[in-house]
Amino acid sequence: MAPGAHVIRSVGGVPVLPRHRLSCHCGAVVIELDLPDGIVDPRRCDCSYCRRRGTIVATVSLSGLHVVRGEDVMQLYRFNTRTARHYFCARCGIHTHHQRRSAPSQYGYNVACLEGINPFLLDGISTRDGIHHTADRAS
Repeated sequence: MAPGAHVIRSVGGVPVLPRHRLSCHCGAVVIELDLPDGIVDPRRCDCSYCRRRGTIVATVSLSGLHVVRGEDVMQLYRFNTRTARHYFCARCGIHTHHQRRSAPSQYGYNVACLEGINPFLLDGISTRDGIHHTADRAS
């Protein structure tokens, strides 16, 4: 975890568990996340895809995401550079997570899919510049 990272350990009195479940709307996709520090660095992105979804995402390492059920109903969406891998449930259409373009060793997960967590109770969520993505900038 980066120094000074925005960390959320509970939302509306609901604790964020060290191993927290995430699910799509219909329940076909169930994932467990390793969140020993809670929700770290939640944010929105203003790229063309994220802007349309309105999702609040946070990050977990690739090894910290475990598909419990529904791998067979998850669909993959890729666009633009085709680097990021966005996963959603083919039955209900809910975006659950994505492998990040700017940090391919991490997943961004949909905070609204965390079981028991109401994302409308979160304040102070920053918006990242996805229109001018860091991977598109010259070194």
